Amino acid sequence: MRKLKVSTFVTLDGVMQGPGGPDEDRSGGFTHGGWSVGYWDDLMGQMMGEFMGQPFELLLGRKTYEIFVAHWAHSTDPGADELNRARKHVASRTLRSVDWNNSTLIKGEVAEYVSDLKNQSGPEIQVHGSGDLLQTLLKNDLVDEFHVWTFPVALGRGRRLFADGTIPIGLKIDAVMTSSTGVVIATYERAGAIKYGSFALEEPSDAAIG
Repeated sequence: MRKLKVSTFVTLDGVMQGPGGPDEDRSGGFTHGGWSVGYWDDLMGQMMGEFMGQPFELLLGRKTYEIFVAHWAHSTDPGADELNRARKHVASRTLRSVDWNNSTLIKGEVAEYVSDLKNQSGPEIQVHGSGDLLQTLLKNDLVDEFHVWTFPVALGRGRRLFADGTIPIGLKIDAVMTSSTGVVIATYERAGAIKYGSFALEEPSDAAIG
């Protein structure tokens, strides 16, 4: 089974909405779009290049698909060839077609489609952004690896990465780096069940009291 890897930018309080610009995602009256832009440095560009420098397929929600196709379909920036060449799977309730090269509009249940996709031969599957789609993946336990870029800002409102409905999972950290601007870039892998316990002191027994 091939892995499904999520790469996402979040604030310290877990918001992932609209990192790339003020008009990227104003849903719910969100007014803080563009909160990640001022923190970018060379290390972050290098890390993103390494993540996308291997064969991959993309799994995208509608908003992220529209942002990507508007920029990358006609771009000559580094990474454009890889993105345009990659096979892309788009989850949307409103789109009737997808025109970006090698794109497929998911029909039917998204969770079932993705589960079948993971069982097919091919390269790893990457998810970038796609907040609504991510909630479906989390609720159905379909994510194998998280690449979380935590920015040193807190917004107090906005759509969050781990929203209500996330299935509890245990994770282990595989790698972590910090940019010159304070962005913590961490890779988390699945690690089985959560290890529950308690720090509460045990009640003394009657024998010990006597």
